[in-house]
Amino acid sequence: MRKFLMTTALALTMSAGLATAAENVEVLHWWTSGGEAAALDVLKKDLESKGISWTDMPVAGGGGTEAMTVLRARVTAGNAPTAVQMLGFDILDWAKEGALGNLDDVASKEGWDKVIPAALQKFSKYDGHWIAAPVNVHSTNWLWINKAALDKAGGKEPQNWDELVAMLDNFKAQGITPIAAGGQPWQDATLFDAVVLSLGDDFYKKAFIDLDPEALGSDKMKEAFNRMTKLRSYVDDNFSGRDWNLASAMVIEGKAGVQFMGDWAKGEFVKAKKVPGQDFVCMRFPGTQGAVTFNSDQFAMFKIADDKVPAQLAMASAIENPTFQSAFNVVKGSAPARTDVPDTAFDACGKKAIADLADADKNGRLFGSMAHGHANPAAVKNAIYDVVTREFNGELSADDAVKELVSAVAAAK
Repeated sequence: MRKFLMTTALALTMSAGLATAAENVEVLHWWTSGGEAAALDVLKKDLESKGISWTDMPVAGGGGTEAMTVLRARVTAGNAPTAVQMLGFDILDWAKEGALGNLDDVASKEGWDKVIPAALQKFSKYDGHWIAAPVNVHSTNWLWINKAALDKAGGKEPQNWDELVAMLDNFKAQGITPIAAGGQPWQDATLFDAVVLSLGDDFYKKAFIDLDPEALGSDKMKEAFNRMTKLRSYVDDNFSGRDWNLASAMVIEGKAGVQFMGDWAKGEFVKAKKVPGQDFVCMRFPGTQGAVTFNSDQFAMFKIADDKVPAQLAMASAIENPTFQSAFNVVKGSAPARTDVPDTAFDACGKKAIADLADADKNGRLFGSMAHGHANPAAVKNAIYDVVTREFNGELSADDAVKELVSAVAAAK
């Protein structure tokens, strides 16, 4: 009996030790704006309710570039976090290095294959195994317009390029900054994404997904750069280096008319207690109606010590829970990563995002965003960033930008 009791006590002690070691997740992310932090808090509280503590490792920088630099240093030092917020091809790059864990057990048990769209699974799986848990689907080809400014401009949402220019001219006449922008390469590229898509689905696909040199060097691409030059004329002088959420605040406060940004911007409007249709208008970039460029925030799960894996799997399960998917994405401004989440709790912009995503997926008009790492690997994306930013800042003419784009992409492939 004494031997039995000692063995049982030892087993319980070991079990408690494993549970303690497993009851924490260290999460590296770049969700540092007000709206993003509020959304992330939903996940933290959900895990805390399951007895799992959260060690936060935020790295500021909207595009995630700085976070990836920090991550590389951590992994090189043999100290990978439990989970890392990551986009598109960055996930696959880490998977190729053999750095990511395996989520097959929880994914199979919960039937992720049936409810997560194939376009997302392309980045959530590697070599047939689940390696990341998608949190959401952001679409990037949005306009966020100050409603009062739009009403003064006639109240009509612009449906094409000419109507967009007319609206911007009206904003200028009102004495406000027409376009709220942040002079950061990923923000410039987000705008360029929408401009290229507005010139045709096939053109976008050939240029940014197929990397067709003919499309990259075409007159249509020159037109895209000319449109960027035109849009640059509506940006204020102090835009260089401005974070995207500060640009959102300009629209929220009526200091600017419109922001071209992914639907994470809506989180800032929601946090400021603004209501769609009443305080602001959400619409697709003119000429891209019916098409969607997307990126998906996912938590890539790194290979970690065995005793920490249970908490990692619990985090992955919590992320894919339909109740959490609804609660998180209502706050974040995005659409759920699962197709079976009802839109009941979402506002008008959220319902539109979910419906647009379903239609684009069904009609073959859902495209990975170049600007957000879902069209091509990082080397190609960064090469395009460089050319787009230089042209937007007047360092290259449209003619020169087209030539540079062709050669830069060729060198980066």
